[in-house]
Amino acid sequence: MNSSQINRIKDQLFKFFAIICTAVGILVLLVLLFDVFSKGLGRLSWDFLTNLPSRFAERSGIYTALHGMIWMLILTILISFPIGIGAGVYLEEYGTKNRLSRFIEVNIANLAGVPSVIYGILGLQVFNRMLQLGNSLLTGALTLALLILPIIIVSTREAVKAVPKSLREASLALGATKWQTIRRVVLPSSFGGIITGLILSVSRAIGETAPLIVIGALVYVPFVPRGPMDEFTVLPIQIFNWTTRPQQGFVTNAAAAIIVLLIFTFFLNGIAVYLRNRWYRKIKS
Repeated sequence: MNSSQINRIKDQLFKFFAIICTAVGILVLLVLLFDVFSKGLGRLSWDFLTNLPSRFAERSGIYTALHGMIWMLILTILISFPIGIGAGVYLEEYGTKNRLSRFIEVNIANLAGVPSVIYGILGLQVFNRMLQLGNSLLTGALTLALLILPIIIVSTREAVKAVPKSLREASLALGATKWQTIRRVVLPSSFGGIITGLILSVSRAIGETAPLIVIGALVYVPFVPRGPMDEFTVLPIQIFNWTTRPQQGFVTNAAAAIIVLLIFTFFLNGIAVYLRNRWYRKIKS
């Protein structure tokens, strides 16, 4: 058997291994989805969405957690997106390539892999205690913004880097300034990649529980937050709280809340994918 035949066998074995890994992942996902939907689908109702938390499972709802999650998501997006996209564009377009810039790049890439509970401890110390923002929505949003900023910066840089150099040179040759080139050529061309990074970051922020528990988010909030300084709870924390209860009714509630969270996540991702595809069609035309 020659080396070419050995390499062909290795290729086939790796392909077979990849198919098995994919099938196992899909199977596990289907089992989890079946378990969640079989338990929680019957609990979904308008009352479940509009009821306040209660110590009785059949009366308990996700009204305050749903409002808290929407508040948290909006504040996190408003804080993190401008900073993350601006930092990514600056590092790629204006930053000089020296030892300091490489040090910053390595640290940003490493921060993307730091466990979320570390960001919770940082948020507790800086925003909650030093800035005295308390257990507020603003503290949670700032903590989650720190959590997803590395993802946004890295994805923005990669998207900007992927824009062909010839487009920049053509714009500059026509007399445009660097800022005009970035605003009218680079950013529109890299919009799809930037949106992809934003989708990933938002999806992570929605499902995070550990940093919010660390900063002191409450598991029982009998009122809807009216402003950034109000106390809050969010859907992942509500789910976590219900799953720790021994009563079967709360487990059913947790399954129903997971379904709502999945629908919410798919809805946001669908909007982002629609905007990305629409922008691609506009660029191509």
